[in-house]
Amino acid sequence: MTLTLYYHPLSSYSWKALIALYENATPFDPVIVDQDTHAAFIEVWPMAKFPVLVDHDRGEIVPESSIIIDYLDFRHPGAVRFTPAEPEGAWRTPLWDRFFDLHVQSAVQKIVGDRIRPQQHKDPFGVEDARAKLSAAYGVLETEAAKRDWFSDGVFGLADCAAAPALYYADKVQPFGDAQPATRAYLDRLRARPSFARVLGEAEPYFKLFPTD
Repeated sequence: MTLTLYYHPLSSYSWKALIALYENATPFDPVIVDQDTHAAFIEVWPMAKFPVLVDHDRGEIVPESSIIIDYLDFRHPGAVRFTPAEPEGAWRTPLWDRFFDLHVQSAVQKIVGDRIRPQQHKDPFGVEDARAKLSAAYGVLETEAAKRDWFSDGVFGLADCAAAPALYYADKVQPFGDAQPATRAYLDRLRARPSFARVLGEAEPYFKLFPTD
């Protein structure tokens, strides 16, 4: 089995795929996309969005973090099954995966992206809207996090791989407060997971590049 993952250490969606790979100790060759590797990456995936998994043995190019995790479940399964096979878990787990990507991570990316824009292209209205969406998402998550330890039908899985980077970065741009104790506790459980702790450790040298304001 020869797998290659193209990714960046600060990319939230890269983290999502890395967590899944580390959970099952799936062997792969990591390629950080930077100035030296960008041209080769474009040859692999012209859409130029990471992460991208290449399965050399099967001749498959697999983009998009959720699809990568589904592919690992199907073609390279391990002890952790990321989406449960039984019907209830099979639809509830992707629901929360989409929630973290679309309602948390997308808002975070809007806020962070605005920080690195030239002053003349700042979008204060868009940032205000993103913060309002995050606040709404926090309300939903606080209710749901109080009911469960994990969001993948009660066990660690796909939705939790999505939650880890989404909530880590959300807490950086719009910190959890006294109204989010269950969400904070959930993020603490995620950070204690060895797979996510490893991702954070590997990303640490790059955190100085993260725009803080």
